[in-house]
Amino acid sequence: MTTADVASAQLCLTQRPRRNRKSAAIRDMLQENRLHPSQLIAPLFIVEGQHQRQPIASLPGVERLSIDLLLREVTALYQLGIRAIDLFAYVPQERKDRWGSEALRPGNLLSQAIQAVKNEIPEMCLMVDIALDPYTDHGHDGVVSDSGEILNDASVEALGKMSLLAAAAGADVIAPSDMMDGRVAYIREILDDAGFNQVSIMSYAVKFVSAFYGPFRDALQSAPRFGDKKTYQVNIANSREALLECLLDEEEGADMLLIKPALPYLDVIAKARQQTHLPVGAYHVSGEYAMVMAAAQNGWIKGPQAMMESLMCIKRAGADFILTYAAKMAAEQIKNLA
Repeated sequence: MTTADVASAQLCLTQRPRRNRKSAAIRDMLQENRLHPSQLIAPLFIVEGQHQRQPIASLPGVERLSIDLLLREVTALYQLGIRAIDLFAYVPQERKDRWGSEALRPGNLLSQAIQAVKNEIPEMCLMVDIALDPYTDHGHDGVVSDSGEILNDASVEALGKMSLLAAAAGADVIAPSDMMDGRVAYIREILDDAGFNQVSIMSYAVKFVSAFYGPFRDALQSAPRFGDKKTYQVNIANSREALLECLLDEEEGADMLLIKPALPYLDVIAKARQQTHLPVGAYHVSGEYAMVMAAAQNGWIKGPQAMMESLMCIKRAGADFILTYAAKMAAEQIKNLA
Protein backbone atom coordinates (compact mmCIF):
# COMPACT_ATOMS: atom_id res chain seq x y z
CA MET A 1 0.00 0.00 0.00
CA THR A 2 1.37 3.39 -1.02
CA THR A 3 1.50 6.47 1.18
CA ALA A 4 -1.41 7.89 -0.79
CA ASP A 5 -3.45 4.74 -0.19
CA VAL A 6 -2.79 4.97 3.56
CA ALA A 7 -3.84 8.60 3.60
CA SER A 8 -7.01 7.78 1.66
CA ALA A 9 -7.86 4.96 4.07
CA GLN A 10 -7.39 7.28 7.01
CA LEU A 11 -9.77 9.83 5.49
CA CYS A 12 -12.45 7.14 5.38
CA LEU A 13 -12.28 6.43 9.12
CA THR A 14 -15.68 6.83 10.79
CA GLN A 15 -14.42 6.20 14.33
CA ARG A 16 -11.83 8.63 15.64
CA PRO A 17 -11.78 8.33 19.45
CA ARG A 18 -9.19 11.09 19.61
CA ARG A 19 -11.92 13.60 18.77
CA ASN A 20 -13.21 13.06 22.32
CA ARG A 21 -9.78 13.92 23.73
CA LYS A 22 -8.92 16.99 21.67
CA SER A 23 -9.51 19.60 24.38
CA ALA A 24 -9.56 19.85 28.14
CA ALA A 25 -13.21 20.89 28.05
CA ILE A 26 -14.25 17.76 26.15
CA ARG A 27 -12.02 15.48 28.22
CA ASP A 28 -13.51 16.85 31.44
CA MET A 29 -17.07 16.60 30.12
CA LEU A 30 -16.65 12.94 29.14
CA GLN A 31 -14.64 11.74 32.14
CA GLU A 32 -16.34 8.60 33.42
CA ASN A 33 -15.15 8.57 37.03
CA ARG A 34 -14.26 11.28 39.50
CA LEU A 35 -12.76 11.39 42.94
CA HIS A 36 -14.25 13.63 45.60
CA PRO A 37 -12.87 14.16 49.12
CA SER A 38 -16.16 12.91 50.57
CA GLN A 39 -15.40 9.49 49.05
CA LEU A 40 -12.13 9.22 50.97
CA ILE A 41 -11.73 7.84 54.48
CA ALA A 42 -8.61 8.71 56.46
CA PRO A 43 -7.17 6.00 58.75
CA LEU A 44 -5.72 7.66 61.86
CA PHE A 45 -3.50 6.21 64.60
CA ILE A 46 -3.94 7.43 68.17
CA VAL A 47 -1.50 7.24 71.06
CA GLU A 48 -1.72 8.09 74.74
CA GLY A 49 -0.44 11.34 76.22
CA GLN A 50 -0.47 14.99 75.25
CA HIS A 51 1.31 16.76 72.39
CA GLN A 52 2.47 13.40 71.05
CA ARG A 53 3.37 13.22 67.37
CA GLN A 54 5.19 10.00 66.53
CA PRO A 55 6.34 9.52 62.91
CA ILE A 56 6.07 6.01 61.46
CA ALA A 57 9.22 5.27 59.46
CA SER A 58 7.58 2.83 57.03
CA LEU A 59 4.61 5.17 56.42
CA PRO A 60 6.13 8.49 55.30
CA GLY A 61 3.89 11.39 56.22
CA VAL A 62 1.79 9.34 58.67
CA GLU A 63 2.06 9.77 62.44
CA ARG A 64 0.60 8.45 65.66
CA LEU A 65 -1.18 11.35 67.33
CA SER A 66 -2.33 11.99 70.87
CA ILE A 67 -5.96 13.00 71.18
CA ASP A 68 -5.28 16.75 71.36
CA LEU A 69 -3.37 16.64 68.05
CA LEU A 70 -5.85 14.18 66.60
CA LEU A 71 -8.57 16.79 66.96
CA ARG A 72 -6.51 19.31 65.00
CA GLU A 73 -5.93 16.76 62.24
CA VAL A 74 -9.60 15.81 62.05
CA THR A 75 -10.52 19.49 61.79
CA ALA A 76 -8.05 19.96 58.93
CA LEU A 77 -9.43 16.90 57.13
CA TYR A 78 -12.99 18.15 57.53
CA GLN A 79 -12.06 21.52 56.10
CA LEU A 80 -10.67 19.73 53.02
CA GLY A 81 -14.00 18.01 52.46
CA ILE A 82 -13.16 14.62 53.98
CA ARG A 83 -16.17 13.42 55.92
CA ALA A 84 -15.04 10.11 57.44
CA ILE A 85 -12.13 8.82 59.51
CA ASP A 86 -11.23 5.37 60.83
CA LEU A 87 -9.52 5.16 64.22
CA PHE A 88 -6.81 2.70 65.28
CA ALA A 89 -5.36 2.68 68.79
CA TYR A 90 -1.68 2.12 69.56
CA VAL A 91 -1.31 0.02 72.71
CA PRO A 92 2.04 -0.17 74.56
CA GLN A 93 3.48 -3.68 74.66
CA GLU A 94 3.24 -3.89 78.45
CA ARG A 95 -0.54 -3.43 78.22
CA LYS A 96 -1.06 -6.21 75.71
CA ASP A 97 -2.00 -9.70 76.81
CA ARG A 98 -3.16 -13.00 75.40
CA TRP A 99 -6.85 -12.01 75.42
CA GLY A 100 -6.58 -8.39 74.26
CA SER A 101 -8.06 -7.22 77.55
CA GLU A 102 -7.30 -3.56 76.85
CA ALA A 103 -9.73 -3.64 73.91
CA LEU A 104 -12.54 -4.48 76.35
CA ARG A 105 -11.67 -2.02 79.11
CA PRO A 106 -14.27 0.75 79.57
CA GLY A 107 -12.70 4.17 79.11
CA ASN A 108 -9.75 2.90 77.08
CA LEU A 109 -7.86 5.11 74.65
CA LEU A 110 -10.14 4.28 71.73
CA SER A 111 -13.26 5.21 73.70
CA GLN A 112 -11.67 8.47 74.83
CA ALA A 113 -10.74 9.37 71.25
CA ILE A 114 -14.23 8.60 69.95
CA GLN A 115 -15.84 10.83 72.57
CA ALA A 116 -13.36 13.65 71.94
CA VAL A 117 -13.85 13.62 68.16
CA LYS A 118 -17.64 13.48 68.37
CA ASN A 119 -17.66 16.35 70.86
CA GLU A 120 -15.35 18.46 68.69
CA ILE A 121 -16.70 17.67 65.19
CA PRO A 122 -19.98 15.79 65.52
CA GLU A 123 -20.57 16.02 61.75
CA MET A 124 -17.54 13.82 61.00
CA CYS A 125 -18.43 10.19 60.33
CA LEU A 126 -16.38 8.25 62.85
CA MET A 127 -15.48 4.66 62.02
CA VAL A 128 -13.75 2.37 64.48
CA ASP A 129 -11.58 -0.63 63.67
CA ILE A 130 -12.82 -3.69 65.54
CA ALA A 131 -10.12 -6.36 65.86
CA LEU A 132 -7.96 -7.75 68.64
CA ASP A 133 -4.53 -7.79 66.97
CA PRO A 134 -3.44 -4.31 68.19
CA TYR A 135 -4.26 -5.42 71.75
CA THR A 136 -2.91 -8.99 71.91
CA ASP A 137 0.65 -9.90 72.79
CA HIS A 138 0.61 -12.58 70.08
CA GLY A 139 -0.57 -10.25 67.30
CA HIS A 140 -3.47 -12.35 66.07
CA ASP A 141 -6.97 -11.01 65.41
CA GLY A 142 -8.64 -13.40 67.80
CA VAL A 143 -8.44 -15.39 71.01
CA VAL A 144 -5.77 -18.10 70.90
CA SER A 145 -6.08 -21.53 72.53
CA ASP A 146 -3.30 -23.26 74.45
CA SER A 147 -2.49 -25.21 71.30
CA GLY A 148 -2.21 -22.06 69.17
CA GLU A 149 -5.58 -22.31 67.42
CA ILE A 150 -7.44 -19.08 66.66
CA LEU A 151 -10.81 -19.63 68.37
CA ASN A 152 -13.60 -18.30 66.19
CA ASP A 153 -16.58 -18.08 68.54
CA ALA A 154 -14.65 -16.81 71.57
CA SER A 155 -13.12 -14.16 69.31
CA VAL A 156 -16.53 -13.10 68.01
CA GLU A 157 -17.77 -12.66 71.57
CA ALA A 158 -14.82 -10.39 72.36
CA LEU A 159 -15.41 -8.40 69.18
CA GLY A 160 -19.02 -7.91 70.23
CA LYS A 161 -17.96 -6.42 73.56
CA MET A 162 -15.48 -4.17 71.79
CA SER A 163 -18.22 -3.02 69.41
CA LEU A 164 -20.56 -2.15 72.27
CA LEU A 165 -17.86 0.00 73.90
CA ALA A 166 -17.25 1.86 70.64
CA ALA A 167 -20.97 2.39 70.03
CA ALA A 168 -21.51 3.64 73.58
CA ALA A 169 -18.66 6.12 73.12
CA GLY A 170 -20.33 7.55 70.02
CA ALA A 171 -18.96 5.66 66.99
CA ASP A 172 -21.05 6.01 63.84
CA VAL A 173 -19.70 2.91 62.09
CA ILE A 174 -18.28 -0.32 63.50
CA ALA A 175 -15.66 -1.83 61.19
CA PRO A 176 -14.80 -5.44 62.07
CA SER A 177 -11.54 -6.35 60.30
CA ASP A 178 -10.86 -9.73 61.91
CA MET A 179 -12.38 -12.16 59.35
CA MET A 180 -13.97 -14.43 61.97
CA ASP A 181 -17.02 -16.34 60.75
CA GLY A 182 -20.40 -14.98 61.84
CA ARG A 183 -19.13 -11.81 63.48
CA VAL A 184 -21.33 -9.42 61.47
CA ALA A 185 -24.55 -11.17 62.52
CA TYR A 186 -23.40 -11.36 66.14
CA ILE A 187 -22.37 -7.70 66.29
CA ARG A 188 -25.61 -6.60 64.62
CA GLU A 189 -27.67 -8.54 67.14
CA ILE A 190 -25.96 -7.23 70.24
CA LEU A 191 -25.89 -3.65 68.95
CA ASP A 192 -29.62 -3.81 68.26
CA ASP A 193 -30.35 -5.41 71.63
CA ALA A 194 -28.43 -2.61 73.35
CA GLY A 195 -30.35 0.12 71.53
CA PHE A 196 -27.65 0.94 68.96
CA ASN A 197 -29.69 0.01 65.90
CA GLN A 198 -28.55 3.20 64.12
CA VAL A 199 -24.86 2.27 64.37
CA SER A 200 -23.68 0.96 60.99
CA ILE A 201 -21.44 -2.01 60.26
CA MET A 202 -18.76 -1.67 57.58
CA SER A 203 -17.57 -5.22 57.23
CA TYR A 204 -14.07 -6.02 56.07
CA ALA A 205 -15.81 -8.60 53.93
CA VAL A 206 -12.65 -9.66 52.10
CA LYS A 207 -9.30 -9.31 53.81
CA PHE A 208 -6.68 -11.20 51.87
CA VAL A 209 -3.57 -12.83 53.39
CA SER A 210 -1.45 -10.03 51.96
CA ALA A 211 2.20 -9.04 52.16
CA PHE A 212 1.13 -5.39 51.87
CA TYR A 213 0.19 -4.92 55.55
CA GLY A 214 3.73 -4.54 56.90
CA PRO A 215 3.82 -0.78 57.52
CA PHE A 216 0.45 -0.91 59.30
CA ARG A 217 1.79 -3.59 61.63
CA ASP A 218 4.83 -1.38 62.27
CA ALA A 219 2.49 1.45 63.20
CA LEU A 220 0.69 -0.63 65.84
CA GLN A 221 3.47 -3.14 66.57
CA SER A 222 0.90 -5.82 65.85
CA ALA A 223 2.75 -8.33 63.67
CA PRO A 224 1.90 -11.93 64.61
CA ARG A 225 4.43 -13.45 66.99
CA PHE A 226 3.85 -16.95 65.68
CA GLY A 227 2.39 -18.60 62.61
CA ASP A 228 0.39 -16.63 60.06
CA LYS A 229 -3.20 -15.56 59.42
CA LYS A 230 -4.03 -18.06 56.69
CA THR A 231 -6.74 -19.83 58.72
CA TYR A 232 -8.92 -16.72 58.79
CA GLN A 233 -7.84 -14.34 56.02
CA VAL A 234 -8.67 -15.10 52.38
CA ASN A 235 -6.28 -16.91 50.03
CA ILE A 236 -4.80 -14.40 47.57
CA ALA A 237 -5.53 -16.82 44.69
CA ASN A 238 -9.29 -17.07 45.34
CA SER A 239 -11.93 -14.73 43.93
CA ARG A 240 -14.97 -17.01 44.29
CA GLU A 241 -14.19 -17.41 47.97
CA ALA A 242 -13.90 -13.63 48.26
CA LEU A 243 -17.33 -13.15 46.69
CA LEU A 244 -18.80 -15.75 49.04
CA GLU A 245 -17.46 -13.75 52.00
CA CYS A 246 -19.16 -10.64 50.59
CA LEU A 247 -22.43 -12.50 50.16
CA LEU A 248 -22.36 -13.93 53.69
CA ASP A 249 -21.64 -10.57 55.32
CA GLU A 250 -24.46 -8.96 53.34
CA GLU A 251 -26.85 -11.69 54.51
CA GLU A 252 -25.68 -11.18 58.11
CA GLY A 253 -26.61 -7.50 58.03
CA ALA A 254 -23.55 -5.52 56.93
CA ASP A 255 -24.35 -2.00 55.73
CA MET A 256 -21.17 -1.61 53.68
CA LEU A 257 -18.58 -4.04 52.32
CA LEU A 258 -14.83 -3.45 52.26
CA ILE A 259 -12.14 -5.21 50.23
CA LYS A 260 -8.50 -5.14 51.28
CA PRO A 261 -5.93 -4.59 49.74
CA ALA A 262 -7.09 -2.59 46.74
CA LEU A 263 -4.83 -2.37 43.69
CA PRO A 264 -3.80 -6.06 43.50
CA TYR A 265 -7.48 -7.02 43.78
CA LEU A 266 -9.25 -4.67 41.40
CA ASP A 267 -10.89 -7.69 39.79
CA VAL A 268 -12.50 -8.63 43.11
CA ILE A 269 -13.72 -5.05 43.65
CA ALA A 270 -15.30 -5.08 40.19
CA LYS A 271 -16.97 -8.46 40.72
CA ALA A 272 -18.24 -7.48 44.17
CA ARG A 273 -19.70 -4.28 42.71
CA GLN A 274 -21.65 -6.36 40.18
CA GLN A 275 -22.84 -8.84 42.81
CA THR A 276 -24.31 -6.49 45.43
CA HIS A 277 -26.39 -3.36 45.77
CA LEU A 278 -24.60 -2.46 49.02
CA PRO A 279 -21.89 0.21 48.99
CA VAL A 280 -18.52 -1.37 48.22
CA GLY A 281 -15.30 0.18 49.46
CA ALA A 282 -11.62 -0.59 49.14
CA TYR A 283 -8.73 -0.17 51.56
CA HIS A 284 -5.67 1.24 49.80
CA VAL A 285 -3.44 -0.35 52.41
CA SER A 286 -0.21 0.71 54.05
CA GLY A 287 2.11 -1.19 51.72
CA GLU A 288 0.42 0.20 48.63
CA TYR A 289 0.77 3.73 50.00
CA ALA A 290 4.35 3.20 51.23
CA MET A 291 5.58 1.92 47.85
CA VAL A 292 4.48 5.09 46.10
CA MET A 293 5.92 7.31 48.81
CA ALA A 294 9.26 5.47 48.87
CA ALA A 295 9.60 5.61 45.09
CA ALA A 296 8.74 9.31 45.13
CA GLN A 297 11.32 10.01 47.83
CA ASN A 298 13.93 8.37 45.59
CA GLY A 299 12.88 10.49 42.63
CA TRP A 300 11.75 7.47 40.62
CA ILE A 301 8.15 8.59 40.16
CA LYS A 302 6.04 11.68 40.70
CA GLY A 303 4.38 10.86 44.02
CA PRO A 304 1.14 12.90 43.94
CA GLN A 305 0.39 11.94 40.34
CA ALA A 306 1.06 8.25 40.98
CA MET A 307 -1.07 8.33 44.13
CA MET A 308 -3.99 9.98 42.35
CA GLU A 309 -3.72 7.48 39.50
CA SER A 310 -3.83 4.63 42.01
CA LEU A 311 -6.94 6.00 43.71
CA MET A 312 -8.68 6.71 40.40
CA CYS A 313 -8.08 3.12 39.28
CA ILE A 314 -9.66 1.86 42.50
CA LYS A 315 -12.62 4.13 41.90
CA ARG A 316 -12.87 2.99 38.27
CA ALA A 317 -12.96 -0.66 39.36
CA GLY A 318 -16.16 0.06 41.28
CA ALA A 319 -15.26 1.30 44.76
CA ASP A 320 -17.80 3.74 46.17
CA PHE A 321 -15.36 4.86 48.87
CA ILE A 322 -11.66 4.39 49.58
CA LEU A 323 -9.74 4.13 52.84
CA THR A 324 -6.29 5.54 52.16
CA TYR A 325 -3.36 7.07 54.02
CA ALA A 326 -3.20 9.48 51.10
CA ALA A 327 -6.65 10.93 51.89
CA LYS A 328 -5.31 14.32 52.92
CA MET A 329 -2.86 14.47 50.00
CA ALA A 330 -5.59 13.50 47.56
CA ALA A 331 -8.07 16.00 48.95
CA GLU A 332 -5.48 18.76 48.58
CA GLN A 333 -4.81 17.69 44.99
CA ILE A 334 -8.51 17.69 44.19
CA LYS A 335 -8.90 21.14 45.76
CA ASN A 336 -5.97 22.51 43.71
CA LEU A 337 -7.50 21.18 40.49
CA ALA A 338 -10.94 22.63 41.21
